Amino acid sequence: MIFFKNESQNEFYTLLSASAVYTDLFEEPIGKLLLNKGRVKLIVFDPHTEVILKWIP
Repeated sequence: MIFFKNESQNEFYTLLSASAVYTDLFEEPIGKLLLNKGRVKLIVFDPHTEVILKWIP
């Protein structure tokens, strides 16, 4: 898990590899609630192909 700050918009994002962390947490009801309420800004990527799979602002 990596955190970074978008300096131009003063926002923090969480970067997750497409792994059990994403599926175990954010596919569950509590994780979906956090995403829907805009409490978490999330980028999910595949570390092998270096491709962003989901960007949830």
